[in-house]
Amino acid sequence: MSTEDLPSREGEFQYRGYTLDELKEMSLDEFAEVAPARIRRTLERGLSDEHQKLFDRVRDGDDKIRTHLRDTPIVPEMVGTTFMLHNGQGFERVDVEAEMIGHYLGEFEMTRKDVEHGQAGIGATRSSKFVPLK
Repeated sequence: MSTEDLPSREGEFQYRGYTLDELKEMSLDEFAEVAPARIRRTLERGLSDEHQKLFDRVRDGDDKIRTHLRDTPIVPEMVGTTFMLHNGQGFERVDVEAEMIGHYLGEFEMTRKDVEHGQAGIGATRSSKFVPLK
């Protein structure tokens, strides 16, 4: 998702009354109190070992992180990180921006392609049965 696709905002970014700097200073437990219910429940139940490793790589400052973990909640410390997220066929680039806080990584890379229908072949429909071939 590029920056041209997002709506422009006036002033400084705020998430539920907190600025991005204030959000980055919060611990995960403090952020969970501000987050939506689904994200809060995920964080309160505890993150798996794979999710902990992913958060450690984000904290280490890795440039591009390849992952299959589409169910990872986006927290403020992830802003500015680039993920190569698996969509079932390959890895696609997802740049995390401030507006994505409180969502899951998988929401920003679709797993299905748009359907592109071609033309019907000869005999595929009832009306084409009587069309001369030449």
